Amino acid sequence: MKRRGISMTSILILVLIGMVLVIMSASIMLFLSTYREFLIENARTVGRQITSQVCDTVSNYVDEIESSMDMLKEELDAEDSDAFFDSFLKIRPDVVAVTTYDDQGTLLDCRTLDHKVRQEVYQNLSWDPSNLLSQKRQISTPHVVTLFEGEYPWVVTMTAPLEGKNRWIGLDISFSSISEYISGVGIGQHGYCFLMDETGNMIYHPQQQLIYSSLKTEDTEFIARQMDGSIVKENVIYTVQSLDNCRWRVVGVSFVDELIDDSIRDISEIMGVTAVLIALFAILIGFFISRALSRPVRELSGAMRQFEADADHFVYQPVGGAREIVALSDSFHHMVGRIQRLMEQVRSEEINLRKTELKALQAQINPHFLYNTLDSISWMCERGKNGDAVKMVNALARLFRISISRGHELIPIRSELMHAESYLEIQAYRYKNQFSYRFDVEESCMDYLCNKITLQPIIENAIYHGINGLVDEGEIVISLKEEGEDLLFLVEDNGAGMEPEMVQAILSKERSDHTGIGIKNVNDRLKIYFGTPYGITIDSAPDEGTRVYIRMPKVREAAQYEKI
Repeated sequence: MKRRGISMTSILILVLIGMVLVIMSASIMLFLSTYREFLIENARTVGRQITSQVCDTVSNYVDEIESSMDMLKEELDAEDSDAFFDSFLKIRPDVVAVTTYDDQGTLLDCRTLDHKVRQEVYQNLSWDPSNLLSQKRQISTPHVVTLFEGEYPWVVTMTAPLEGKNRWIGLDISFSSISEYISGVGIGQHGYCFLMDETGNMIYHPQQQLIYSSLKTEDTEFIARQMDGSIVKENVIYTVQSLDNCRWRVVGVSFVDELIDDSIRDISEIMGVTAVLIALFAILIGFFISRALSRPVRELSGAMRQFEADADHFVYQPVGGAREIVALSDSFHHMVGRIQRLMEQVRSEEINLRKTELKALQAQINPHFLYNTLDSISWMCERGKNGDAVKMVNALARLFRISISRGHELIPIRSELMHAESYLEIQAYRYKNQFSYRFDVEESCMDYLCNKITLQPIIENAIYHGINGLVDEGEIVISLKEEGEDLLFLVEDNGAGMEPEMVQAILSKERSDHTGIGIKNVNDRLKIYFGTPYGITIDSAPDEGTRVYIRMPKVREAAQYEKI
């Protein structure tokens, strides 16, 4: 089994690339880790800044409402209070109504500009009975005003007790201005801020329609338990800050993947491209280094592989380089020359030996065939069938004369067909009325040359394995035609046919009890003389007869093939 190790070039390049990749990977991982922490801290800082701004704005708004509340408390019982309240409501369009309640929470008065107050109010959502227990200034959660006919403004209500008067004052304030401000605040592309109270009740959320529709959730219980500051939960950064003048808390929400992962991804892409460029540069440097150090060795190794793949046609070009490489190159050059000469010598001797063996086989006469033929001639003479005996003796003489062919291996196809016909004529006398034969040969093929005794073993096999033993009369047809630059013989019989195993046996055995020269020897001679594309192919099946194809090239001159 051939061992193939890694090349010196590959080792140098891999070592260099490995070192570069290890250093780059460690540097990139350290940088990305540090950069991610920096981005998270920066995102927290941005979140705190934006949340603080929102907190200041909302706190100022609440202070302004409280200032208005103090001013209204002073003017509530003044003589010109109606004119004052009308002017106040015109100046502050965000104030929907100014209401007063007794110490039981009953609505006493409702001042408004453009809204018609109901005669009967079934449930006033602007009043919280818990106010009576706290006796302090309160700001409600957003709710719908139910005091007006046909109109339902969305407000928050600030209520405060009137000292010494057993009454309360309430301001229903439209939340539109503060909600528009909060809705316009963004942290990154998808981050936002919202308001909640200290117990987790939602005051305002820019996506509250989705929340009310259960299409979005906000973990207010978790946020309510947290102290002011930044909290990272899973993929979300929460920044919480409480207002100083009420129980509200501003919550800023930003997303790590948006603020951080996108930046990490951009940096990673840049660093990835840089790493690829560095790796390519390392490969280029490694290539030039290895080329200078290992090119002579690589060329010598490549020459050895070429010689191993095609030793016959290999032409070696000496390799230069260091003194040791030159010495190896010279030794290899000398070895190549000696091996090629030895291969040519062995091949020539092997071919000559094989041809000699085949010629010796051709010279042998099957004693069974000769004995049976002479016995048949003797029997004819005793029975007075002298004419038939003379024809059989003449056919046997032609058979032997063509077999000898003055020592030539290649003979005209015309002679080979005469040899086959003589053999068939002898066998036809021996197997009287058992088979008939005919020739179908293109006249243009008659003057080409072929190996002698090519058809006789095929015909013999057809008689002994195909025709012999048939109840009906057998038939053997010998045909010959041209196919391009080749000639194709076909010996066909209508005999018993053969199994594939028997076909393989006939093509592999040298001799049998009946054959003087086996079909395998005919096939070997064709391949030795003409090459591997030529030879015998058998097509047979039980009870379907046998077809033997013999392919050979068109040969007119025997000199190029007969070398012994």
